[in-house]
Amino acid sequence: MLDRLFDLVEERKTHDPDKSYVASLYKKGRQKIAQKVGEEAVETVIAATTDKRDEIIGESADLLFHLMVLWADSGVRPAEIYAELARREGVSGHDEKAARQN
Repeated sequence: MLDRLFDLVEERKTHDPDKSYVASLYKKGRQKIAQKVGEEAVETVIAATTDKRDEIIGESADLLFHLMVLWADSGVRPAEIYAELARREGVSGHDEKAARQN
């Protein structure tokens, strides 16, 4: 599902911004796309802190969607994210974070 969604998001780069929400985001630029990711992240956090399960689901979907737009705009493929997650598998979160700080 995520790969299909990413392909669709990437394909929308060439669509008319007046007819495609995704194309309109690309037209506004990476700063606006990143802002949308931040907004959706905050909305996800608010839903979580108010313990609203349905809102957590909806906002999480919005967050993933906008994150994929950001990836596509940045030339990042989902496989690269998957590979990084696989690299971290089995590594303590504390150890992984310490390695990034060095």
